[in-house]
Amino acid sequence: MSLRSHSLLRPVITEKSTLLKEKEGVLCFEVSRRATKIDIRRAVEEQYKVKVATVRTVRVPGKVARVGRFEGRKSDRRKAYVRLVPGQKSVEYYTGV
Repeated sequence: MSLRSHSLLRPVITEKSTLLKEKEGVLCFEVSRRATKIDIRRAVEEQYKVKVATVRTVRVPGKVARVGRFEGRKSDRRKAYVRLVPGQKSVEYYTGV
């Protein structure tokens, strides 16, 4: 099953991901838990018009959250670190804002 259209959920914009993007050409995305590395690679190449060198994925377990006396769990997430081919122009997430 191809999940290309639904595999990228949102870019992860943190201090760590911004430094990786600027220094090493690595983009960080929150992706669907069912997406494969091939789906993620094709989705990034189609959406941002860049060439992808490698894709690494990380499963992030959800944390326990409390509101007053009630306890629950946040959902598990999956992140993908996408390295662009050297020489590619960096991707701007927010163009025209």
